[in-house]
Amino acid sequence: MKLHRDELTPQMQEYARFDDRGEARYLPYLMYFHQSDYQSSVINTDRAGFRISHGPDGETASAAGRVPTGPVRLISGSSTVLGIGATSDATTLASQLWSKHAPSAPWLNFGGRCYNSTQELLLFTLYRHLLPEIEEIVVFSGLNDLTVGRLPEWQQGDNGAFWFCGEYFDKMEELRENNRKAIGNKLLGRRKERRRTISTHDDVHHDISAVIDSAADLTLRHLDSWRRLAGPSARLTYVLQPMALWMRDRHAPQEQLLFDEIDRISKLGTWEALYGDISRKEVARAFSDKLEAGCEKLGIRYVDLNPVVAEAVTERDWIYVDRAHYTDHGYDLVARILAETLSLS
Repeated sequence: MKLHRDELTPQMQEYARFDDRGEARYLPYLMYFHQSDYQSSVINTDRAGFRISHGPDGETASAAGRVPTGPVRLISGSSTVLGIGATSDATTLASQLWSKHAPSAPWLNFGGRCYNSTQELLLFTLYRHLLPEIEEIVVFSGLNDLTVGRLPEWQQGDNGAFWFCGEYFDKMEELRENNRKAIGNKLLGRRKERRRTISTHDDVHHDISAVIDSAADLTLRHLDSWRRLAGPSARLTYVLQPMALWMRDRHAPQEQLLFDEIDRISKLGTWEALYGDISRKEVARAFSDKLEAGCEKLGIRYVDLNPVVAEAVTERDWIYVDRAHYTDHGYDLVARILAETLSLS
């Protein structure tokens, strides 16, 4: 059966190949990052896995590839910053900013697929040495921190849960079990019962106010570290990313077709069943209020882009390929509004 997704967003087939879990790169500290030196007509990465940015006059750049002389600008975040849904490297947020809406300095793409605020900070920390002087850092994020904030308490630790952490904990338990067997009878009578590590949807936190508090606290802790690492010469801004259900109740016809189809073919369940409790507008507002108050105390500029983008579009504007990622038109529109809101030149 022909899918609306294949017809309306054929580029998503390439993202599925790019995001093949069988080809996942597991890295120390970060846990995972993109395939390196990936080449296609839709998405391309450098030797470390950073996506290529495009600027005016055919210029390109990436953190571990061609790095322009400073100063440069960074946009950090998860898969929306990476540019899932864009038909090419040239239509991501970083590229739209560099080539059209804020071209006075190059923009580098520091997006990490499925990253939370801990991993976003670590990615910058581990690869900062590759970069020249930085004049602007925009952390464009938020949705994933609420999503993983709902995972079971035993997965949270001191630094929050992360995508696929159930697999990690399960493999670590297998390793411990193998080590127990290796020392044989020394542990007889003292072996602890193995803890179940595979979580189910029933295990997630349903106290959403607690999830909001925890996600905001972690994000602000990491933003304080961003502030210290960025130094006095770089301006730091946190932007709460626009998400379809945080923005508006009615969607463009193409969006509704795609949303309904994704729900129908998903093996995990519908978006409402999985993430409905954090997709309410009142949840986004409560999360935003806590982030805004915390950023004010830290001296970090803060913007919730959801109401700003919502004001700029109509129900005819097709800006989402799914509830979190944008079309080329969406990336262009969000980049323009971001540049205008932050007074970027």
